Order: sequence, then structure tokens, then C-alpha cells
Amino acid sequence: MAGRKKVTARAEVRGVFEKEAGSDIWWIRYTDSTGRYKREKVGRWSDAIKLYQKRKTEARLGVKMPENLKHKGVTFQDLADAILVHVEHKDYKDKRNVISRVKRICEHFGSMEASKMLPEDITAWLAKNTSSPATSNRYKAVFSLIFREAIRNRKVSFNPARLVSPARERNERIRWLQHDERARLLRVVGKHYPEHLPELIISLGSGMRLSEQYGLKWKNIDFRGQGQIHLSDTKNGTSRSIPMAKDVRTCFEALKKARNGDAVFNYKAPGDWWDDVRKKAEIEDYVWHCNRHTFCTVLSEKGVALKVIQKLAGHKTIAMTARYAKATDTALSDAVALL
Repeated sequence: MAGRKKVTARAEVRGVFEKEAGSDIWWIRYTDSTGRYKREKVGRWSDAIKLYQKRKTEARLGVKMPENLKHKGVTFQDLADAILVHVEHKDYKDKRNVISRVKRICEHFGSMEASKMLPEDITAWLAKNTSSPATSNRYKAVFSLIFREAIRNRKVSFNPARLVSPARERNERIRWLQHDERARLLRVVGKHYPEHLPELIISLGSGMRLSEQYGLKWKNIDFRGQGQIHLSDTKNGTSRSIPMAKDVRTCFEALKKARNGDAVFNYKAPGDWWDDVRKKAEIEDYVWHCNRHTFCTVLSEKGVALKVIQKLAGHKTIAMTARYAKATDTALSDAVALL
């Protein structure tokens, strides 16, 4: 009991904290004389108390750190904390992914002094912790974002991520559902997870990105006439509207009757049920984003113009859409048959 009281008393001291509960490694946080937020790793509880009091006194007296010491002791975690605040205030469209990637990176680099990080450190981490060129490049972009913001705030003077070569992405292969796979997938969901059937039908019938679909509010759904899905907060920063197919509209109407609140969906992404469905339906190498590939490929197979598919999918360039015309030989055979 005595030990527990001691921890409680320590936790109540403002500006002194343990980053990991029970580690007995104490940190301090304070605002310096220039109004900047600072954190320092100290160690013992008693030392942390003394240093915190010293830093507060220095701030009141207007004492500034010498120029050559400004970057000393700034950890990567300090930079990461700053970027999380930056992302929150800037309302990044990819905020959820940026936050999760920052946290994962900090598990390895958090305690490292930021000014001592080298390009080879980042390259080695990417090689070990990412499974595809695309994922590697997304994490590299997060490293760059963190260091760019730190340079802007004069916390570091060098961005090591700039010297990390991007991975070469190969986007030739597109995974989409064959007709029998589609029927199998819908049948399994309907049997084992009927409550999730509407969101799968909406995904296959609208081509929305995962973040677009699960970020939908009812204000984005227009039931007038045929019905439209209005998207303003998209990945490439442009707005678009998607007309509703009959089955998509039916699903939205059912969800509207069953759920309260502003959000169309009560969660941010498919859960464990999606993994179980793919296993039961015996569908391999297929993720939720592939529903978008299926949407575009089916439209292409049915002869819809690439420019129309581009507008429906929200692709920034026609080259992105053109990949779906190459996804099947059916269109080539039909074209030759016209001769």
C-alpha cells in the first residue's frame, strides 16, 4: 500500500511524468522562455523534480539555451509529438494512417537523438518493417514529414529521409473479383455476417476508397431522384459525386432506418469479420481496397468510357484509370471482333 501511495503522489506533480508506467524513468515537460513546448528525459524521480524546477525558473527569468545546444537532447519522440499536433490542427485527409505510422516508427526511434539519425537508419528500418514498395514509400513520406516540420521549427537542421531512395512500386497487377468469387463472397457474408452485407454491396457498387466510405455522414447521402453520394474530403483533394445503383440505394435506405447519429457507419474500417469471410469464401490475396478495383474493372468490361470511370473513381489522371482497361483480355477480344 505504501508503494502505491508513493506512485500516486508522484503522478500528481505537474510537468513530471513516466512515459512508460512503472519504468521508473522520469521525464519533464515545460514551456521555455520563448514559449516553446519542451520535453526532456531525466531518469530518477528526484532528479526530474530538481531539473523541472530549474527549467521553470530559467523560463521565468528569460534564460535562453545557448545556440549550439538548442538541438542537443531533442529526441525523435519530441519531433513525433510535434507532428501529431501539426497533423491534428491541419486536419490531414490521411490523418488516421499518419498517426498509426508515427506511433509504429516511434517504437524503434522514439528515444534516439533526432540530430544523430542517419539515412541508413531509416533505410534499414524500412527494409525490416515494411512488406511492399508502396508501404515502404508511405512510411518514408512520414519520416520526411516529421523532419520537414522539425526543420521549419528549428529543432533539427537536416532531413535524413531526403537521402533515402524511394522503393520502386509495381502497379501492373490489379486484383479484382471474378464473377464466381463475387457471388461466393456475397453468399458467405449474407449467411454469417448479414449485418455487414450492406457495406460490402455499397463498396462494390460505388468504388469508394475505404476512408471515404467509412467517413460518410448522412449529409453526404442525397436520396432525391436516383440518389447521389457526395464526397468532398477525398484523397486527391477534389470533390466528386457518385450516382447510386439500385442495390446501393437500397442498402443506404436500410442503414438509415436502422442507425441513429450523423455517421453512416459506426466504425472506421472492416473488422475481424472481413478476415473470416475471405477465409470461408476461399478468396486469397484480396483486401477491402480491391473492391474498388472490382468496381472499375467491371465498368471497363461493360464498355464504359475510361473518362467516365476516372470521374466516378476520383482518379487524378487518366493513366490511373487506364490500368483497368488492361486488367482483362475481354475488351481486346471484343475490339477485334468488331472488325
